Amino acid sequence: MFKQSLITFAITSAIFSSQASAAQLKGKVLDTNNQPVPNATVHLHGKSQSVKTDINGQFSINVDQDSQLHVSKDNFINERIDVSPDSPYVTVKLAPSSVESVVVYASALHKSNIEMASPVAVLGGDELKNSAKPTLGETLKQLPGINASYFGPVSSSPIIRGLDGPRVKITQNGLDSSDASRVGPDHANTNDSLAAQQIEVLRGPATLLYGSGAIGGVVNVVDNRIPTDVIEGVQGAAEFSHDTNSNTNTVAALFEAGNNGFNFHFDGVTRKGGDYDTPRFALPGEEHEDHDHDEAHHDEHEEHGHDEHAEEEHGEESHGETEYAERVANTFIDSEQFNIGTSFVGDHLTVGLSYGRIETDYGIPAHSHEHHDHGDEHDHDDHDEHAHDDHDEHSEDEHDHAHGAEEESVFARVKQDRWQALFTYAMHNNWIESIQVRAGFTDYEHAEIEHGAVGTRFGNETTELRTNIEHRLGQWHGIIGYHFSDSDYAAEGTEAFTPATNTKTHAFYVLEERRFGDVTLELGARVEDFSLSSNFTSGHDEHHEHDHDDHGHDEHEHDAHDDEHMAEVIDYTLDTTNFSASIGAVYDYTEGHNVAVNLSRSERAPLTAELLSNGLHIATSTYELGLGYHIEGDEVHFEPENIEQERSTNLDISFRRFIGDFGYTVNFFYNDVSNYYYQRNTGYMYTGEHGVELADHHHDGALPVYQFESADAELYGFEFDAHYQIDARNRIKVFGDHLRAELDSGEYLPRIPANKLGTSYRFELEDFAAELSAIHYMTQDKLAQSETKTDSYTLLNASFSYDFSVSGVDLVGYVNVDNITDELGFVHSSFIKEQAPLPGRNFKLGVRGYF
Repeated sequence: MFKQSLITFAITSAIFSSQASAAQLKGKVLDTNNQPVPNATVHLHGKSQSVKTDINGQFSINVDQDSQLHVSKDNFINERIDVSPDSPYVTVKLAPSSVESVVVYASALHKSNIEMASPVAVLGGDELKNSAKPTLGETLKQLPGINASYFGPVSSSPIIRGLDGPRVKITQNGLDSSDASRVGPDHANTNDSLAAQQIEVLRGPATLLYGSGAIGGVVNVVDNRIPTDVIEGVQGAAEFSHDTNSNTNTVAALFEAGNNGFNFHFDGVTRKGGDYDTPRFALPGEEHEDHDHDEAHHDEHEEHGHDEHAEEEHGEESHGETEYAERVANTFIDSEQFNIGTSFVGDHLTVGLSYGRIETDYGIPAHSHEHHDHGDEHDHDDHDEHAHDDHDEHSEDEHDHAHGAEEESVFARVKQDRWQALFTYAMHNNWIESIQVRAGFTDYEHAEIEHGAVGTRFGNETTELRTNIEHRLGQWHGIIGYHFSDSDYAAEGTEAFTPATNTKTHAFYVLEERRFGDVTLELGARVEDFSLSSNFTSGHDEHHEHDHDDHGHDEHEHDAHDDEHMAEVIDYTLDTTNFSASIGAVYDYTEGHNVAVNLSRSERAPLTAELLSNGLHIATSTYELGLGYHIEGDEVHFEPENIEQERSTNLDISFRRFIGDFGYTVNFFYNDVSNYYYQRNTGYMYTGEHGVELADHHHDGALPVYQFESADAELYGFEFDAHYQIDARNRIKVFGDHLRAELDSGEYLPRIPANKLGTSYRFELEDFAAELSAIHYMTQDKLAQSETKTDSYTLLNASFSYDFSVSGVDLVGYVNVDNITDELGFVHSSFIKEQAPLPGRNFKLGVRGYF
């Protein structure tokens, strides 16, 4: 008993001991011209909070033991100095960075983007606010190496180096967004850029911290919904903007207050707009006979900012067999969301809780059942469309009857409740610096409304827990952590091409770094237990049995079809262990220059859509089958034997210059993937009446059958971003990317984004700033099977801003002009590129105020 007490006392002392002689360390932060640097962040390793320098660059922070002081400010090079309770007054000098330098929260080790071994891009501040779009894909797509899936501007997810969907993790403060955006490109993600402090894009595998779903990269949206620094008094911001192209109005507000370490946060965004205009383009042939029905859809969407137009005003023309349009129908958005949070921030302890709510309706372009019918004839009454704004359960039956009786335009109704909790305790111990726990629960629903009724409903309930222990062991500094995720995904209805699935992961990871002179070495590893389970009915007939009944098929014909293709109830579980490891180094070979090398190996198992899909996906005009299915003749069987993990070996080499007037970042990457999951055209066609048949059995309304397969692939290329500060007022910038993605057989992978090259010129004069940019998207003729070439186009954009004050309130007025020349451009990575070109000329006018 005595021995156990000694052991307990020793462990407790090791964890909770701190220096008795805590001291107040005071200091000052200056730039290279000996001018004070206000609002710089001063953080002591092991501390629960940071402090900010005042207007004179001065700060004061408690120091309990020998530790390291980390001083950072955007666009300055970070400084780290060793301190102790006996340290005298310290003066820290920060050198300006010629490359945008921002601390990356997703790095977990308080690193800036110019210090990391793996490439990262950060968008924040006024640049983020001015360029914010309704979706992450549209907000980030101008960054080198980043593109968008583009299912219209209101449903567009980021593509990182040609990888998207289940290979790109989208997180909110490090926790999964937990929506359905990885199931299909028509499902929008639930992160709004206006509410963010910054958005971080980690290029290349980031599986060590974020799991196998990050084999292609991570997009982390950072906001302050749980304040982690002390807020004194009251502060906030408000913004209004208007987009002329789609007649969209956006209102955003932020309010924060604090007293004695207790903090409160609120932010909210509302956005409402109509269909967007484009330069004149030819409609795809299969859509011609029905596109005139969109006119009624436009007229009856006044609630979404639509005006009544005559046919010539709407921009549709008919010349013989070719029809043209100047607007993409069914691309409205009506969104409301807010986040509230509270926290207590002390010297050792930070605890907080937040709640967020999202209610969004948005149109899904090219998503009409008219062209994919099963021999059905719908007869619906028309109703006034006024229930959309109510956002309640009862409005679903009233919302979209006005789309007309002949064409069934579909819109999505998204609702999400999101809880997050944070606990951080600073140990002030020689070994353990701090323990952090983040937890989240998300309840997500995506309903697709057809003729005022729910046609398909997707749901996802996710519970997530992440625990990090930051420590120092001799000269090594790092974290060890545990990550748990439990996701219950459900789908039901006419387009439930994926079955209900539970996905559960348990993972342990470690990330360590050590400085050897001018070289910082990083080592990391992660072991993840992955389990996917589902109980479902095998066979496409059962997925769509109600389709046949509802759409008027002969009952005897349907019964005969069932007899021919008997379905089977299957209880399926996939258990596997995913292992990831990385080694990286950053060499600061001279002042303001470094080279970073990172080698990583990552594994992942297929997710629900890739493994178990079996059904009609109207949004992509395909019938989808997962890896687990096999086609024999006109029979589809579930045979999930020999499902192997996707394994990626990735090499990144980055060259950076971040001092002086000239700066650059150049990244080269090579990604060798074995068992790469992708969709291939099987040569079969599907109809509701005849099921799956070879393509030579032609039937009206038949859709191609695409199946997920696995094969070895290579993705390689480079991205660069360079700028030259001509003088205090003028700066020029050049950026671009190049990507090749192909199977080992020599075939190109599908929907690989076009390469781009851009340049910009910025002028600043006191409170006025102007920027002109041009981005050229090159011809994409490296085509996969069944793809068509996408021609090149150039987008010319401009922005103007002016800072002023009224009655003591700081204001920023801005005007952005997108696509000045009204250029017609098509997105090669889009499933609906021919039906939804990019928006035409748009003026965005906005004003933002701070208090």
